[in-house]
Amino acid sequence: MPKFNFNTPFEALQWASLRFKEQGIVPEEARYLLMEQLGWNQTQLLSNYRNPLTTTQLTQFKQNVKRREQGEPAQYILGHAPFYGLDLQVSPAVLIPRPETEELVDWVLKDHPEPQLHVLDVGTGSGAIALALKQNRTGWTVAASDIAADALTVAQQNAQKLGLPVTFWHSDLLKTIPAQRFDVLVANPPYIASSEVNVMDQIVLDHEPVTALFAKHHGLALYEQLVQTVAPYLTTTGQVYLEIGYRQGPAVVQLWRHQFPTAQIEVRQDLAGHDRMVRIQLQERDNNGN
Repeated sequence: MPKFNFNTPFEALQWASLRFKEQGIVPEEARYLLMEQLGWNQTQLLSNYRNPLTTTQLTQFKQNVKRREQGEPAQYILGHAPFYGLDLQVSPAVLIPRPETEELVDWVLKDHPEPQLHVLDVGTGSGAIALALKQNRTGWTVAASDIAADALTVAQQNAQKLGLPVTFWHSDLLKTIPAQRFDVLVANPPYIASSEVNVMDQIVLDHEPVTALFAKHHGLALYEQLVQTVAPYLTTTGQVYLEIGYRQGPAVVQLWRHQFPTAQIEVRQDLAGHDRMVRIQLQERDNNGN
């Protein structure tokens, strides 16, 4: 880093923005890092623009800028990330919640104004989907699972911090979920194919958990497992909501259509215009879940 003496937010942001620009990092990230570090909103930043920061604040900001320059995501540096109005703890044990997943949560909430539902979030990671649903539908009974014990620890800490009662299970998809039926099952599983590595951001590959990103069979392996095992866990009118890769719409529809020929299946695009979400409405089934 070039030597540059500064002691106000204005000067700190000038220094960091210049550094980020030279490194090919969006300069606005400097503002995000500083505001989040200090717990300030835009108004507080502007009113303190020319006021000196403490030595501790300046030292921390310099360290955060250095970590970002070395490629670490800002959310991991700060230890938290926003999601659907919640502030979630995140660490390299979990994926950083994405805006596309907020759209999936929004779809579920708009479809289901019911005051009471049983909902399962499969592959919860930081707990983002489960906690956002519980926050907005306090009467729902929400459960969540993940194969990674360290991810579940993060999710449980988020639930405790937010005061949102969610049941968590350590499970590879549905394998060790206690026998019961849910009205809604939501899943954002690993779905990236290994062939897509070359088009991914290096910062994601270097820092986010690989096991939460990639899946075998062209990214479809987890959907293939889920479609074979989901029936006993759904009510007769149960719905499944999935986040998918932008090229996977036709393949995912085919998987579910083959297993449930009479299901109503809808693919939705995200705000960028890419296939991103699928809703499967299962039809009435017999007492054996077939």
